[in-house]
Amino acid sequence: MTDETPASFSLELSEDLIHIRDWVHEFARDVMRPAAAEWDEREETPWPILQEAAKIGLYSLDFFANQMFDPSGIAIPVVYEELYWGDPGIALALTGTTLAAVAVSANGTQEQILEWTPQMFGTPDDIKLGAFCVSEPDAGSDVGAIRTRAVYDEAKDEWVLNGTKTWITNGGIADVHVVVASVDPELGTRGQASFVIPPGTKGLSQGQKFSKHGIRASHTAEVILDDVRIPGRCLLGGKEKLDQRLARAREGRRSKGQAAMKTFEASRPAVGAMAVGCARAAYEYARDYVRQREQFGRPIGDNQAVAFTLADMATRIDAARLLVWRASWMARYGKEFANAEGSMSKLYASETATWVTQNAIRLLGGNGYTRDYPVERWHRDATIFTIFEGASEIQRLIIGRAITGLPLR
Repeated sequence: MTDETPASFSLELSEDLIHIRDWVHEFARDVMRPAAAEWDEREETPWPILQEAAKIGLYSLDFFANQMFDPSGIAIPVVYEELYWGDPGIALALTGTTLAAVAVSANGTQEQILEWTPQMFGTPDDIKLGAFCVSEPDAGSDVGAIRTRAVYDEAKDEWVLNGTKTWITNGGIADVHVVVASVDPELGTRGQASFVIPPGTKGLSQGQKFSKHGIRASHTAEVILDDVRIPGRCLLGGKEKLDQRLARAREGRRSKGQAAMKTFEASRPAVGAMAVGCARAAYEYARDYVRQREQFGRPIGDNQAVAFTLADMATRIDAARLLVWRASWMARYGKEFANAEGSMSKLYASETATWVTQNAIRLLGGNGYTRDYPVERWHRDATIFTIFEGASEIQRLIIGRAITGLPLR
């Protein structure tokens, strides 16, 4: 990500980062948590909470950019852990735009970054959203099967896009959509590129809005592209760079990067941090519950079996956090994920979240299974972390290929 000399690694947070962590935690505790059940039930984007976040500078390009380039390398996971501790559904509504911003930053020119990323956030009085569009009905984990086509109209210096994207966060309601499309289907992922669809572009529409198991406060829908025409400058990285990359691919030479994969590589540790926040929320709630809940004349936390479960929860959460911090630090300083450390962090943290939230329900017994207590919602929310931006099976495949050097299938 940068050519800077890596800072000495330390697990001690700076005073500035502690201040930011506590500030975000306060917002998560006081604004997000009290509203979580309502927006989960409504299954709508929590615009009032986005506005509150924007007013204090939490939902803004400057805030997320500053955290991304923090010298520690771990500011984003620290912030994300607190937001997703508050409520994963509302948190995804607050952070979903950043994936589109990362896509532009990872693939675009400096001019494109400066032009498009501010338009994804807007201002407190005029909030904007971004959407990153990769998955399709027949191309989820298999990004090489993307059928959305982008054809260049040389006479008009325009790209024409046609296809359907699905399971898109902020899909159809975003102001700026970043779309991964195929420009040369015969080359698979090497023949793909990313395009910015400006606000109000004709031919882009929302398809089905999905009713989901979890993260219900975050909007997820299809995006339909029907003869969408965009200026040539909306190709991220520019046409000259694309032509050079396609030429290398056709000659059988290795490509330096693929449109979707570069974005996912940069975002996997962040997804791991989301999962850590959700797991921590469930663990803390269960821990406090077993201290107070009495059966047979004593707190149920006094039972060894209960204490052992809590011990495993705490240990797995700490281990997941450390994997996330390491991968984030490596990404910040351009260290190669030689053993797929980014995938390791997402895999372990996401599966930790599902395990911890499930066991939190068990520790609460019948109460945990009701909507009167938040652990059942956190368990529903946690499931997504093992699915989006690469399911657990895909992460294991990536890790297996990295550590063996073999083309596992």
